Amino acid sequence: MADLALSIQQVSKVFGGIRAVDGVSLEVSQGERRVMIGPNGAGKTTLFHCVSGAHQASAGSIRLFGEDITQLPEHERTLKGMGRTFQISSVFVDLTAMENVQLAVLGVRPTKWSLWRSVEHQPGVSERALEKLELVGLAGKANVGVKQMSYGERRQLELALALVNEPKLLLLDEPCAGLSPAERQRLFKLIQNLPRSLTMLMIEHDMDVALGLADRITVLHRGQVILEGSVDEVRVNPQVREVYFGQV
Repeated sequence: MADLALSIQQVSKVFGGIRAVDGVSLEVSQGERRVMIGPNGAGKTTLFHCVSGAHQASAGSIRLFGEDITQLPEHERTLKGMGRTFQISSVFVDLTAMENVQLAVLGVRPTKWSLWRSVEHQPGVSERALEKLELVGLAGKANVGVKQMSYGERRQLELALALVNEPKLLLLDEPCAGLSPAERQRLFKLIQNLPRSLTMLMIEHDMDVALGLADRITVLHRGQVILEGSVDEVRVNPQVREVYFGQV
């Protein structure tokens, strides 16, 4: 369909004898905010890896805005409009916030191999980096070393890095994991205020965050989709309570 941002059809991922993702089909419309939930080991992050290209799917197909990307490497999927954050913080702790984002900007430019030119002499790099820092509320921390930043600020920085290539589809892997209530609320508002033209697929264990951000929710269990529906449908579903909350 022309209005689909992401189409996952019968995707599986097998590691030896373990089927981590088992025939998952999922369609996300352009501009939609889809949240995936499920217990630990449900296959959510593995499915993310298959979508982003960190893993190659063992079976099935993945299409991004109508284009088959199933066999493309991770960096080519990024160039085609996919951005991603990770479950575990993955920033350069020995650099400043600005330097982290500058590197990300350079990484999506054809001039990234011009090693003899300093960042200051590459037009637009610093300006674009500052723009992304402002978008995630870190403009005042641009020259602060990552080691001096709180964990919540590092998560904000990761969001800036994911937005550098102006993605059309943003994958967020537990963006609020490990945050204090105040940090969680701040990041929730940042994500909520991102433009609706940006399609999002997010994994999130915090149900307040998940239910507050989602247009629709997909529930995974043992590598399979067991339910897809609206926030209200998922909230009252007894199977979800059983496998996700441990309630019958």
